[in-house]
Amino acid sequence: MQAVRYARATSVDQAVQMLRDGGEEARVLAGGTDVIVLARERRRDIDLFVDIKHIPDVMGITYDASDGLTVGAATPLYQVYGHPDVQAHYPALVAASHVIGGTAIQGRASLGGNLANASPAADSIPAMIVLDGVARIAGPGGRREVPIAEFCTGPGRSVLEPGEFIVTLHFPAPAANSGSAWERFIPRNEMDIAVVNAAAVITLDGDVVQDARLALGAAAPTPLLLTDAAQALVGRRLDDVSIEAASAAASAAAQPITDMRGSIQQRKHLAGVLTARVVRAAAARARNEG
Repeated sequence: MQAVRYARATSVDQAVQMLRDGGEEARVLAGGTDVIVLARERRRDIDLFVDIKHIPDVMGITYDASDGLTVGAATPLYQVYGHPDVQAHYPALVAASHVIGGTAIQGRASLGGNLANASPAADSIPAMIVLDGVARIAGPGGRREVPIAEFCTGPGRSVLEPGEFIVTLHFPAPAANSGSAWERFIPRNEMDIAVVNAAAVITLDGDVVQDARLALGAAAPTPLLLTDAAQALVGRRLDDVSIEAASAAASAAAQPITDMRGSIQQRKHLAGVLTARVVRAAAARARNEG
């Protein structure tokens, strides 16, 4: 592992200053479960770690029925999936955050870190996309907000500029008669990187889909918001025909690669299968069926 310096920030402004002074080889240290591996394997040139876990703004969870959910970017995953308001209102986020690493990893890893790493196969990003999440970012130019659906720009790349980091993640309150779901496929329990993952939010008016947001991970260079697949559902009765149309649109939108975890053909097939599953599961929650 390359030699690195360590600095602890206690405020957002102090972290921004440390990152700016550290230049292109300075990196945020939140959980460290990804960035330390990158440094150890020399896949990133890192000279300085700026520890942000001692900044109050990036830690903790708040929920309000009108405003929604705000999660500090460095809040450990076990606090996210264990929070009663997250469990009650954001089941897709619970499901996705519960499978990232094991218990020890979940004591350090965070949603902000998972997003900033910008892996195409990141488990939490499709869930955060369908929940209409927004990343609230601080940097030398001040504060700004970026929809999570627009955050990743390529494998391991994002909209973050030098000196910027994610402070919080915000999710609006769920609409009435809506439900969310997330699911992934892995070939065996020991391989915990998704071959494909999928998430959905479905809002119903009786049996008709009033609104839908669908997303895929590990199926393209970045996590995908499935606009065409969602439009195959909106305004239509939720039944086998409309779900099959959404499934086919998801398969068509997938732009996967072949690697050790799966082939292009398998991933495109799984994109459709998992989309259908999360649509059904989200609709069941919208109907309060479990």
